[in-house]
Amino acid sequence: MTDEILPSVTAIPTYEASEIEAGRKLFSRPVTFLLGVAQLEQLPPEDKTEICFAGRSNVGKSSLINAVTGRKDLARTSNTPGRTQQLNYFDLDGACHIVDLPGYGFAQAPKGIVETWQNLIKQYLRGRVTLRRVFVLIDSRHGFMKADLEMMKVLDESAVTYQVVLTKADKLKKGQLEKRIKEVVNALVKHPAALPKIFATSSEKNTGLGELRAEISSLL
Repeated sequence: MTDEILPSVTAIPTYEASEIEAGRKLFSRPVTFLLGVAQLEQLPPEDKTEICFAGRSNVGKSSLINAVTGRKDLARTSNTPGRTQQLNYFDLDGACHIVDLPGYGFAQAPKGIVETWQNLIKQYLRGRVTLRRVFVLIDSRHGFMKADLEMMKVLDESAVTYQVVLTKADKLKKGQLEKRIKEVVNALVKHPAALPKIFATSSEKNTGLGELRAEISSLL
């Protein structure tokens, strides 16, 4: 159910009760860590739909994955940005793979290692046939930052369909959030691989999670 902090704007997708329920049922199934991928050769066979979460370090990606899946510690959260150093694969009861990309934009690691992560991400995005959707997480308090735009450019050039998910929406007042949503949607017009519908979520308040689950369910 949508929390009252979400503004009534057409940019936020709406779903039938049956679609929300389908999403709930999907994520009530077991979800487990499958493997961590540090090199392309370690990627699993392309035999399942993959849903990917990408975002700048400290955007709240691990918290959102945990909230969407209903698990407290599936994805590791940390006070130190940039701790995820590989593509982490999670298996959703055989229905699909959820992929957690390394946070971009900042990492407490040597420059060479960071560049290796970035190259791995780019190669994965450009060559993964089973990748159905990338959810690009944007901190609603800040909007698009340079690192976000760089990631979106890679997705545009790779023709990988992606959708923006605003995180920490509960940190803004309703008017501020509505302004941010309009700002983001207007900017997405310039990005050919971006879908115009976005999500406004809060892992802390469970806002927008039902809608996000419904969207993922519809992709399978």
